[in-house]
Amino acid sequence: MHDVAKPIKTGMKLKLGTMGIAVGGLIALVVVLVGIKVLQIGKMMSTPMVMPATTVSSATVKKEDWAPTLSAVGSVSAVQGAVVSTELGGVVAEIGFPNGGEAKKGEVLLKLDSSSEEAQLHTAEADLELARANLQRTRDLTARKVVSKQDLDAAQSAFGQKQGTVDNMRAFIAKKQVQAPFDGELGIRQVNVGQMINAGQQVVSLQALDPVYVDFALPQQEISKLAPGLEARVRTDAIPGREFTGKLTALNSMVDTVTRNVTVQATLENADHALKPGMFVKIDILLPQKSKTLVIPGSAVSYAPYGDSVFVIENKKDPKTGKKSQTLRQAFVRIGEARGDFVSVTQGLKAGDVVVSTGVFKLRNGMPVTINNDLAPKPQLNPTPEDS
Repeated sequence: MHDVAKPIKTGMKLKLGTMGIAVGGLIALVVVLVGIKVLQIGKMMSTPMVMPATTVSSATVKKEDWAPTLSAVGSVSAVQGAVVSTELGGVVAEIGFPNGGEAKKGEVLLKLDSSSEEAQLHTAEADLELARANLQRTRDLTARKVVSKQDLDAAQSAFGQKQGTVDNMRAFIAKKQVQAPFDGELGIRQVNVGQMINAGQQVVSLQALDPVYVDFALPQQEISKLAPGLEARVRTDAIPGREFTGKLTALNSMVDTVTRNVTVQATLENADHALKPGMFVKIDILLPQKSKTLVIPGSAVSYAPYGDSVFVIENKKDPKTGKKSQTLRQAFVRIGEARGDFVSVTQGLKAGDVVVSTGVFKLRNGMPVTINNDLAPKPQLNPTPEDS
C-alpha cells in the first residue's frame, strides 16, 4: 500500500513543478512587454509633438483713401404721392384701373353714375341753342332799328345765363370722373362698382416712384459739413445686399427746437420701383474730405464681447533647426466703420500685416498654418450679390 502512494506523490510534484515554470515564464513575458511599452511611451514623451499646419486664406492690411461719412436712419417718400379721392358723392359706375397698375396723368380711374346730370345737360344745351338763335335775331333787328338796345341787352343776358348753366352742368359731370393727377404706380382700390360713396371717399393710392426722396435728420453740429450735391448711399433690410446711390438735394431752413436736429433730404433714382414710400432705410452721406484708413475684410475679424481680434500670420524661425514656418499671432483690434465687405481698423494693426481672411473661429494663437488663396472669396467695396 505504501508502494502505490509513493509514485502518486512523485507525479504530483512533477506537475506542480511544470506549472510553476509556466507561470514564471508568463510573468517574465509580461514584465518584458511592460518594459517595452514603458520605453515606447518614454520615447514618445521625450519627442516634441508637431501639429500639422492648417491651410488658411489671407489678406494684406491696406491703407486706402476713405471719405468720412455721416450716417443716419430715414424713411422713403415719393416725389409725388397722393391718395386719390372723389370730389362728389354717387354710385360707382366704372373702375378703369387694375390693382397695382400704372397710371398716366389724365387717365380716368373711376366714373360715378351721371345719367341724371347728362339728361339735364341735354335740356340746358337745347335752351342754350334757343337763346343763341334769339340773340342772333335780336342783333339783326337792332341793326335795322326794329327793336331797341334794351331788347338786345336782354337777349345777350339770357344767352349768357344759358351758357353758364351748360358750363356748370359740364363741370359737374366732369367731377363725376376721377382722373390721375400725375404719372405713378397705383395701389389697391378701396371702392367697388355699384358702391354708393360720399364726397371725399378715398379711391386708390398713387405714388410716383422714380425718383424717390429719403428724409432723415442730423444733429445741428453737422450742418456746416452738409451741402447739396454730396453723394448719398442707402441700404435697407427689406432688400439685403443692395445699395442705392443718390445725391443730397435739400436741407430744411430751420432746426427742430426740441431735438436740435435738421431735416435733410436726398434724392435717389428708383427705376425698378424697388424702394417704396414708408420704407425704413440707413443712409450714409459721403463728405468731400478723405483720410488714410487701414482696411481689412470684415470676415477676418473674430467678434467677441471682451474684444475683437484678428489672427496675424508671421514667419517664425526655429532656433534649433533654422527652419522657417508660418504661425498665428492673435492681435486685438479696434474696428471702425464698415463699407461693403471691408471694415476699417483704428488700432492694433499696421499697413502690410498679413491676416487670416476667413474661418478665424477655428484658429488659436501659435497655430502653424499654410496660405492658399486659390478658392478664397474676393471682398468688394460695393458688392453685388447674384440674388440681389
